[in-house]
Amino acid sequence: MKTKTNFKMGSCVTWSHNNLTVKSIAIIALGWLSMQTPVQAQQTIEVKYTKPSWYFGVAGGANFNFYRGSTHQLNDAFTPPATFHDGDGVGLFIAPLLEYRPADSRWGVMLQAGYDNRKGTFDQVVTPCDCPADLSTNISYITVEPSLRFAPFKSNFYLYGGPRLAFNMDKSFTYQLGINPAYPDQAASPAVTGDLSDVKKTIFSMQIGAGYDIPLSSDSNKTQFVLSPFVAFQPYFGQNPRSTETWNITTLTAGIALKMGQGRNIQESTDVLADREVQFSVNSPSNIPGERRITEIFPLRNYVFFNVGSTEIPSRYVLLTKNQVKDFKEDQLEVFAPKNLSDRSKRQMIVYYNVLNILGDRMQKNPSSTITLVGSSEKGPEDALAMAESIKTYLVNVFAINPSRITTKGQNKPNIPSEQPGATLELELLREGDRRVSIESTSPDLLMEFQSGPDAQLKPVQIVPLQEAPVVSYVTFNNKGANEALSTWSLQISDEQGKVQSFGPYTQDEVSIPGKSILGSRPEGDYKVKMIGQTKSGKIVEKETPVHMVLWTPSKMEEGMRYSIIYEFNKSKAIAIYEKYLIEVVTPKIPVGATVIIHGHTDIIGEEVHNQDLSLARANDVKSIIESGLSKVSRNDVKFEVLGYGENENKSPFENKTPEERFYNRTVVIDIIPVVK
Repeated sequence: MKTKTNFKMGSCVTWSHNNLTVKSIAIIALGWLSMQTPVQAQQTIEVKYTKPSWYFGVAGGANFNFYRGSTHQLNDAFTPPATFHDGDGVGLFIAPLLEYRPADSRWGVMLQAGYDNRKGTFDQVVTPCDCPADLSTNISYITVEPSLRFAPFKSNFYLYGGPRLAFNMDKSFTYQLGINPAYPDQAASPAVTGDLSDVKKTIFSMQIGAGYDIPLSSDSNKTQFVLSPFVAFQPYFGQNPRSTETWNITTLTAGIALKMGQGRNIQESTDVLADREVQFSVNSPSNIPGERRITEIFPLRNYVFFNVGSTEIPSRYVLLTKNQVKDFKEDQLEVFAPKNLSDRSKRQMIVYYNVLNILGDRMQKNPSSTITLVGSSEKGPEDALAMAESIKTYLVNVFAINPSRITTKGQNKPNIPSEQPGATLELELLREGDRRVSIESTSPDLLMEFQSGPDAQLKPVQIVPLQEAPVVSYVTFNNKGANEALSTWSLQISDEQGKVQSFGPYTQDEVSIPGKSILGSRPEGDYKVKMIGQTKSGKIVEKETPVHMVLWTPSKMEEGMRYSIIYEFNKSKAIAIYEKYLIEVVTPKIPVGATVIIHGHTDIIGEEVHNQDLSLARANDVKSIIESGLSKVSRNDVKFEVLGYGENENKSPFENKTPEERFYNRTVVIDIIPVVK
């Protein structure tokens, strides 16, 4: 006779002395931990180990079982006079486990195989003779549960899921017919025990779960212990214990896993790698003082972006009064600067935020030109049309443009939307870029060379500012091998008076810093540069070198040109009209023996690695087009420098706070530098 105690959720749970309880598991965990403590005390702090990749241990917990469906015939020999439906109970789960998860990966695999009890009690029913009837079952399995593990935040929290294969071990039941309340003196019927019939020998189902790893050992221990509370959900799919009737079980398991693994000694190997492979050097260009003028041909995008929830022209755009129109000049836009404009790329954004004034001025000077304003709004065509009408009203009232020259339309999405079907990431930024009014025209006087069609850009604006220091003038700190040997590294740069400046931390092998960030207003100076790195084992590595720095200012003898090509979102191939522009307009402006510096950029939308590749692909695309144009006239005298900066905000032309800035950061900048004479 099997010894069993029936129970329901909320009642006191009792297991026989032959079963290992959750309390016992906790006691074992504390015992193992106490044995581990002296070992930790004996380790020297200099010896450190990696996190184990392989873990072995045991998991235990409680199965909270929920019965649904119905069961009536218990076996071939016994059918009670009533049908049982819902029920619940708590059973034991205990299993050895094996886990593999590389320390530098979010992914891993888990395997648990052990005892899985689905015992419980059905809700009491009343038989036709008005007697209460109780039924408890004790179904248990040997279960095999392989799972895929994923740590979404590269933290101790993890998710897992996978199939469950269960082999039946026990299928016993106890049926008890109670006493009719109308006949309290009647003797109770003896309990009926036995095995359920038609119980499936094998069950195939699935589970999902979550857990949290709590390290019990420091990285100074080779053998490391981890305690992991976990919870798992096993839905009723596939969990019908019998091949007859409709009885199914849903289970929620809550428990703790104790895992142990051995790390690898990384102190010696990492430090040797750092000393042997990290080679630190500094390249400070011999910049020649002077003044270079750069004429920039700045593209003028044919978009006006609107704030979410508003159909009014945003305040960042410069809006004139009627009296100011007579003083407006396209080549003196600094007079009409927008409010709250940051210093970064100030001239260029002054140009763009005057786009409506430039458009109104050009339409005044070209009376036959016409435009179509096409609004795009996530709220629908009506809202989009109101946005377009706001711009029309401004051009008509301030620049006195005849209303018949301006057509307005409204639609849900722009012709070239940023948000693509199925997109799930950074939707807020993408939708900000799609809430806009496009300025369309067929009038050549308004459009960029060779442009035509509804998405043609407006004619660019010529800017003649002083050029900022090019990347080639930056001081470059080369820490070859740092990416593999060091977790981070920093720079301490001290001048002749001992004043120290700190830069970093960095993880890449090479870092470029503008000389002005170090020298300030000094024309030149002598410095000591100290590289301070930390190996992946925690050891500090230092290397020092002297360097003479000269502040860059462009040469007075040079006059360069800068062009920009704007790309559509996530595209690395220039549109055909740009190919014609680069070959027929830009290439002829390249002097003999000149250097062409091409650097590609992206906005901050998307993965950083993808954006890095995308920016370089854009830069190489422009280089190929220019090389093709040069080869057509048999020229091979031009030097090229191609750089891709991705979404690096230290190098991007603009910030990324507004949709205008993000659209302009999807660019390739072309600097044409003549030979110094």
